[in-house]
Amino acid sequence: MESILAADGTRIAYHRSGDGPPLVLVHGTADDHTLWAPLLTPLGERFTVYALDRRGRGGSGATNAATYAIEREFGDVAAVVEAIGGPVHLLGHSYGALCALESALRTDDLGKLVLYEPPIPIPPGSAISPPGTLEKMESLLEAGNREGVLLTFARELAQLPEEEIIALRSMPEWQASVDAAPTIVHEVRAVDGYVFDPARFGSLTTPTLLLLGGESPPFLKAATEAVAAALPQCRLAVLPGQGHRAMETDPARLLEEVVPFLTEEWAGIGADAGGVAAPMPAVMPRS
Repeated sequence: MESILAADGTRIAYHRSGDGPPLVLVHGTADDHTLWAPLLTPLGERFTVYALDRRGRGGSGATNAATYAIEREFGDVAAVVEAIGGPVHLLGHSYGALCALESALRTDDLGKLVLYEPPIPIPPGSAISPPGTLEKMESLLEAGNREGVLLTFARELAQLPEEEIIALRSMPEWQASVDAAPTIVHEVRAVDGYVFDPARFGSLTTPTLLLLGGESPPFLKAATEAVAAALPQCRLAVLPGQGHRAMETDPARLLEEVVPFLTEEWAGIGADAGGVAAPMPAVMPRS
């Protein structure tokens, strides 16, 4: 693992592999850089891949729940991008997609941006966690039941199918996710308090691909579509038959969208005579 120091002195570690233009991968809640293991070999054939451990996980420094601020995570991603030097492509999943999106406002070194279901509360001012769920996780954490926190997150927030949860529990990475349970609680609290303002992203011209699982929960669909509508240079791709974790359930299908987007020239989305952005093209589900 290599690392940089974030603005507050926290060590942010990453695993580097492959060769080619730089691509930074940002995992979501309850994961670490090993989330991307099924994609590293094929991506490494085209890119130098930097798979981050966000703060509080793996090789990165710990984070204090009492002083946690989501804005530091935005800055962490931007700091890694700037340490590499642009143009850097950026792929974020779930909470990591929100961090990637916000980091795009904090650095000029981006090439292209891929966002897989950022968990943004829609409408703004609402919460993504069902009533009582955050309090339940806090109680489980206080009682020392870290696996209970993770299972509650997987079932009630991520809304993963039970068979997918069973598969995840059989993986060696499961214990690392259990150990990271305190980060789950403060990240859910942070997302519930995040207010999405589309106007802030109206001048973001970074070419962006939004990814949405065809079987993902409605709140993730609403969030992804809201971000897509706010960005002037983006398109939306639906992954048929997939949910929130296609990098595990169908990595080849995910790569079919990501690799061409990152490697092909971006023609841009034009504007009409009045200067209004043309409608966003959508990639329809494939049978």
